[in-house]
Amino acid sequence: QVQLRESGGNSVQAGGSLTLSCGVSVRYYGTYCMGWFRQAPGKEREGPACIDNEDSTTYVDSVKGRFTISQDNAGTTLYLKMNNLQPEDTATYYCAAEPMEHWRIYECFSGSWFPPGDYWGQGTQVTVSS
Repeated sequence: QVQLRESGGNSVQAGGSLTLSCGVSVRYYGTYCMGWFRQAPGKEREGPACIDNEDSTTYVDSVKGRFTISQDNAGTTLYLKMNNLQPEDTATYYCAAEPMEHWRIYECFSGSWFPPGDYWGQGTQVTVSS
C-alpha cells in the first residue's frame, strides 16, 4: 500500500512563495497520475495541478502562471512550486498518486481524476495573509 507524506506548508504573506513536497513510498512503473489537491474550509476539494509519468502537466485556470508541478526522475517525490500566493490559495494541500491503465490517463488532464482514499496523503496547511 502506497504512503504519501506532504511537507512544506507554512504561513506566508500575499505575494510570497512556497514549495510543497510529497514523498511517495512506492515507485510506479508504467502509466500513473500524480497531483496536488487543496481544500479550504467549507469548500470542496479541488485539484490545482496534475502530472503524469511522461511529465505532461495540467493546471486549473486560477493557478496557471503561478504554480508549477514537477516530480523527481524516480517519480517518488512530487513538488508544487507556488509563486505570488494569494489569500484565496489558503487551504490544506494534499498530494495524490495513482497507477492506472493507459486508457484512463485522460482523467489526469480532464479534471475528473479523483483517486480512492488509499492514494492520498494527510495534507499540509498553507495560509496566505493579506
